[in-house]
Amino acid sequence: MIATGSAALTRTVRVAEIMGMPISIHALSAGVADTQIEQAVAACFGELCEIDRVFSTYRADSDINRIARGELALREADPRVSEVEAACRAAAVETGGLFSATWSGTFDPTGFVKGWAVENAARRHLQPLLGAVDAVGINAGGDMQLFAADRSAWIWNVGIADPRNPGQVIATLPVRTGAVATSGSAERGAHIIDPRTGAPARGVLSATVADASLARADLWATTAVIAGFDDRAWIPRAGTRTGILIAADGRVTRWLDGTPVDVVPPGTLLG
Repeated sequence: MIATGSAALTRTVRVAEIMGMPISIHALSAGVADTQIEQAVAACFGELCEIDRVFSTYRADSDINRIARGELALREADPRVSEVEAACRAAAVETGGLFSATWSGTFDPTGFVKGWAVENAARRHLQPLLGAVDAVGINAGGDMQLFAADRSAWIWNVGIADPRNPGQVIATLPVRTGAVATSGSAERGAHIIDPRTGAPARGVLSATVADASLARADLWATTAVIAGFDDRAWIPRAGTRTGILIAADGRVTRWLDGTPVDVVPPGTLLG
């Protein structure tokens, strides 16, 4: 996804490699002190580094891997692990089992923790900047939590990549304050596991979900991939703002406020 704005403001951009992906923070202002932005960016990146230390499945010393090896009880781990575990249990119920952090027999919140972590860090460290800046947002590997000040006319225009045509945009979402998350097999292959079968989920190249919360947008984008293109029963109960699904055969469906609005045949251009 690509985020652009709609006003002539000074843009400050900072990028760090965290959680195995580039994470960028964008602040738009008409002249706020650089030190205020830099302090907020450093705090946000610092929190995400700490979350990676606790939850990474690639670090042998992470709390998650120590729990998996039986070296650490969940109740003895970092308190945020219990918070995420409770959220994952609730998500499994809410999605009717389409999402599960325990399908493999161990606790692995990979499909949930990124959106949760980025949203929390952004709300804690970036959102308070709105008293001084017009807009601020964070992009974590294409998943975004975005904010705009009430007094500002700024709008984030989020381009949704066409998974069948690299470098092309299939649709654009205007967002003032909110979140957009994309999941699917287009970039990383069939890496999302269907907990009902233990096999990779196939059929949806790309699922993009917009909501107020990145944790929820990320959760439901993953759920959409697992459900498959033809199962849209989850859309009304998700309560998300809007979204778009792109099937492997080129079909496209969109929804608004929980109601599917159309299914576009393969080859049809979206406005």
